[in-house]
Amino acid sequence: MTSPDLEQIKAALATVNDPEIRRPITELGMVESVDVDDRGQVSVKVLLTVAGCPLKDTINRDVTAAVGKVPGVTGVGLEMGVMSNEQRAGLQEQLRGGQTQKEIPFAKPGTLTKVYAIASGKGGVGKSSVTVNLAVAMAAQGLKVGIVDADIYGHSVPAMLGVGDTRPTQVEDMIMPVPVPVDLTGEVAGQLSVISIGMLKPRRDQVVAWRGPMLDRALVQMLSDVFWGDLDALFLDLPPGTGDVAISLGQHLPNAEVVVVTTPQEAATEVAERAGTMASMMHQRVVGVVENMSYLPCPHCAETGTDHRLEVFGSGGGARVAQTLSKRFGYDVPVLGEVALDIGLREGGDTGRPVVTADPGSPVARELTKVAETLSGRGRGLAGLQLGLSPAGRL
Repeated sequence: MTSPDLEQIKAALATVNDPEIRRPITELGMVESVDVDDRGQVSVKVLLTVAGCPLKDTINRDVTAAVGKVPGVTGVGLEMGVMSNEQRAGLQEQLRGGQTQKEIPFAKPGTLTKVYAIASGKGGVGKSSVTVNLAVAMAAQGLKVGIVDADIYGHSVPAMLGVGDTRPTQVEDMIMPVPVPVDLTGEVAGQLSVISIGMLKPRRDQVVAWRGPMLDRALVQMLSDVFWGDLDALFLDLPPGTGDVAISLGQHLPNAEVVVVTTPQEAATEVAERAGTMASMMHQRVVGVVENMSYLPCPHCAETGTDHRLEVFGSGGGARVAQTLSKRFGYDVPVLGEVALDIGLREGGDTGRPVVTADPGSPVARELTKVAETLSGRGRGLAGLQLGLSPAGRL
């Protein structure tokens, strides 16, 4: 029997990504040793970033599968150790690109990550449900997507994604966002991750009672202390209204593009306009309006194939907000979608299985997916974009 080639084994290990950092374990210095005996038995020692790594079973499975495919390998023995403090510090420096000072990568002028802040004037309009489903739909397109649950008091995003009881891994003072499944197989697809203040509390039922400066610090930490990697899109689920977090977002991420969520009735649209105006005051661009709970499909008429809509909360609110903001800002603010009042959308949030993947063929899932495709297909205009220009001096 031909003995396995050591270089082929190392090449196989290079195809295994750390499920949280999403880079090859060989590149991260996690492979401490590789040995092959005359019988084709391969022994690999992998160093975990922390002893209680929540995804060590995934690493075990992926390493065993990758090495087992190398010709001549008859068995794989995997030993797991833990990085030393020095190794973790080196990994942290490597991930930060040699930068020792914390910074918000999405605030850099040259960032290619599109940042979407999902805002509403008041609570109860389904802003978090819209955020979650837009992010999942965009990740299902093959994009790398992150979610920051910036609703510090009313954080609900992790539970809506089915990871409410999951805690992030910490490497020194750097936090790894929690990977999230984006399909129905339960596998971590590596395209969606989330961080929330709820994941950092000692207990899930603990109340967050912070004032302005603490809210600003929490937002900055979730953007700078978390290693997001190379994202295509970052969603921020903002708290309702025009308070501290909205102001902090404008200061720290002026390049964020804002999507305003409203329901059709007048009481919601008036305050939604204020949320959009606040974004403009912070020099952010409002890229569209989503009208949630737009109508209720009549269940009796649906049985006969008739499209009869019950306008439970009135009609035309989203269009009114879009028209008002367009006139106020001097550029087009479109209605991105009209999302029906749907039991599946609510159930998906309660069970942690967003409707865009749990029931992708439903009208509400198709509408949310359409909105996600519209956002991901947009080019970036110069309005609200920080160009990073500085004076060159006088001639």
